[in-house]
Amino acid sequence: MNKQRALEILESIEMVNVNYHGIPVYIQSLDADRETATVFPLDNMNHEQSAELAGLDEVRLGK
Repeated sequence: MNKQRALEILESIEMVNVNYHGIPVYIQSLDADRETATVFPLDNMNHEQSAELAGLDEVRLGK
């Protein structure tokens, strides 16, 4: 994921589905200089971790 899209998702009022290496996560913060984000899995909100932006994928749900 590129830095701009990660920032848009972070600032969005809508929930955007994002996976980190296939695991659904919530983006909590962004470090654009290091190209990392602080994320936590949706099923374990206490497991905060640093994730490379390259490992994040936006999941677009089909209708």
